[in-house]
Amino acid sequence: MAGPVRRPSLTELRPDLTTARFLARVGARALGDDGLLRAVIGLLEDEGFRVVGVHEILGDILAHEGTWGRHTPDAVAWRDIERGLRVATALGREDVGQAVVVQQGIVLGVEGIEGTDRLLARCGDLRRPGEGGVLVKIRKPAQDQRADLPTVGTRTVAGAKAAGLRGIAVEAGSTLVMDYDALVAEADAAGLFLHGLPPQS
Repeated sequence: MAGPVRRPSLTELRPDLTTARFLARVGARALGDDGLLRAVIGLLEDEGFRVVGVHEILGDILAHEGTWGRHTPDAVAWRDIERGLRVATALGREDVGQAVVVQQGIVLGVEGIEGTDRLLARCGDLRRPGEGGVLVKIRKPAQDQRADLPTVGTRTVAGAKAAGLRGIAVEAGSTLVMDYDALVAEADAAGLFLHGLPPQS
């Protein structure tokens, strides 16, 4: 799986006995996506399955370091990227989200349950005059790499362009890149940079 998945509320669930026991066992760990997914992986492994990450099968789908297209981050963009990394790391430690939008040092938005596409849509209305911001997307610290890796694709580029951003920076080695060639072509056409950051942990 790659991309957004709608997470139901507990009141929407109609659990069978196995699921009810599982939810009782995981308790507060189910509050964040990583905690919940770790628990689901544990349940599957208890049943005798071996869960592997996409990176173990399709290693070439992971982001690589460096700039991918024609456009590169300038000094202002790098300051926003660095700020975004600090904020995204703090968010990830609390198992909240993987992405943040920063413009001229101001955090326009952080990713919660809504996902990256809606984060970008929300930040378009918050854009400040002047140089556009950046989207920074990284894996949560200590995240289990077998599930819910950060993902970028052409929809991410379209959302970033619509939000008035200048570029996207993701963590190399931990971000799934959907249709790399189309992604780079769309970013080049939109005037956005795409950059793979060194692994953060």
